[in-house]
Amino acid sequence: MPVTARFKAYFLRGLAALLPTVLTIWICVWGYRVIQKYIGAYVTAGIRSLILSFGGSTAELEKFWVDKALDVAGFVIALVAVCILAVLLATVAGRALWRVIENFIMNTPVLRRIYPYIKQVTDFLLAQESQQKFLKRVVAVEYPRKGIWSLGFVTGSGIKKVGETTGEAMLAVLIPTSPTPFTGFVIMVPESSTIPLDVTIEEALRFTVSGGVVTPAATRASVEPGANLQQQKQEKVEVTKC
Repeated sequence: MPVTARFKAYFLRGLAALLPTVLTIWICVWGYRVIQKYIGAYVTAGIRSLILSFGGSTAELEKFWVDKALDVAGFVIALVAVCILAVLLATVAGRALWRVIENFIMNTPVLRRIYPYIKQVTDFLLAQESQQKFLKRVVAVEYPRKGIWSLGFVTGSGIKKVGETTGEAMLAVLIPTSPTPFTGFVIMVPESSTIPLDVTIEEALRFTVSGGVVTPAATRASVEPGANLQQQKQEKVEVTKC
């Protein structure tokens, strides 16, 4: 193997091993900065003002501030506040209040054009219950034309009129795009034209995001792509020799 090809192979292998860790750390750091900037900073300022209001020493407080202790405290309190908000939203009063807020947003001219799409994306990425609610199971569908099979998520039974017209039980199927599975196409197909797959929602999402590279172990094909073609070529060569 040439030196350049070997270097490229080692580089890609190292990149594949390093990239997931780096991206994970980057996402964690990004999340910390977002929470600290938009929530923790205000909590920290409140703590600082509270200490000063009780007659604390400004010099000692500034030293404490420089040491980042208050920043850490503000970040921790911000995390706790987010968790408390989630608990409150799980109550009847919390849900009612949140509906009022959402109704206000949906009645605001500019916000109502943006909010629904952002909510769908965040629900899809962050809320496991939403995934289980909207994505019921995984199927294979002959799409976009006969002979080509695509992975899809069953989201419902489709439009009633279509099923009545065709006389068949229909399924609404979301065909995700790669590598962003929260976008795609919704099609309605007869249930008899789908192939149920023994794959979880998470495994199907990983398959889509990776462009088909990450395949669930239980569903991997026993024959590698192109194996039949190689076997045919080998048999042809043997016949020619004979």
